[in-house]
Amino acid sequence: MPFPPDKQKPATLPSPETIWIDGELVPTAEAKVSVFDHGLLYGDGVFEGIRAYGGRVLKLRSHLERLYASARAIRLAIPQPIDALTAATKQTCEANGIADGYIRLLVTRGDGPLGINPYQCHTPRTIIIAAKIELFPQALVDRGIRVGFSSYTRSHPQTLSPRVKSLNYLNNIMAKAEAVEAGYDEAVMFNEAGYIAEGSAENLFIVRRGRDGSPEVATPSLASGPLGGITRGIVLDLCAGLGISTAETQLTRFDLQTADEAFVTGTGAEIVPVVSAAGEDIADGTPGPTTARIREAFAEYVKHAPED
Repeated sequence: MPFPPDKQKPATLPSPETIWIDGELVPTAEAKVSVFDHGLLYGDGVFEGIRAYGGRVLKLRSHLERLYASARAIRLAIPQPIDALTAATKQTCEANGIADGYIRLLVTRGDGPLGINPYQCHTPRTIIIAAKIELFPQALVDRGIRVGFSSYTRSHPQTLSPRVKSLNYLNNIMAKAEAVEAGYDEAVMFNEAGYIAEGSAENLFIVRRGRDGSPEVATPSLASGPLGGITRGIVLDLCAGLGISTAETQLTRFDLQTADEAFVTGTGAEIVPVVSAAGEDIADGTPGPTTARIREAFAEYVKHAPED
């Protein structure tokens, strides 16, 4: 199959100079893991995507607490205490000159024999990468993205909870691949009951206006199967500060298609307007004013990003 449209080709971004692995910064060219690492063999591990703005790491404590929660859920003991990973994250950013950028922190089950028994792996491996990232080109962000409805159902909560950020992202990857092949920029995934869960890598929001014209922002509740996104939480708090009412609820494809505005949020994506769903424009097919207000508030917020 040929590579999908040019807009999906990765941006040319500089590689980091060093990678933090198990307590040591090593040159990127020498940063290697064993082929027997169960993170590679079976997707056995957890990760966090984190952002740095102006030399501060946004919500670092919240990200690390979520990392440790994901690890507990899969019976993975992270070797380092949370304060040590806090220091290591900042050290990795400084070593790579990342004042504004993206951090990928992952913990694998470590090396072990072939077979899925996690108790045969005795030393988990911790890796921190600090680099630049561009999930969507800026021109696309400004114009707004087009989403398709995925045929891939978001993981059932009786399987591995979608709230665990595991290294096995194939469910999301296949939804993204399907969307790109169909000419969309992103996918909307549904839960087993048919309600919207999230995008392939972002939380989804819609904006509806009441009879008085005041907006209400709505997003799928955590019971619907999305990740409890850090940026999602920031947006809900920002809306409260802006006097915009919010709801965490069940949403259907009808709600998205008939919304006045829509946008997605994520650490990597930040806040991106959605202008069409399944080929149909949302409202007039352009980013809406409430989305713009929230994006502006977020841009101001991260200038003083708290590391809590």
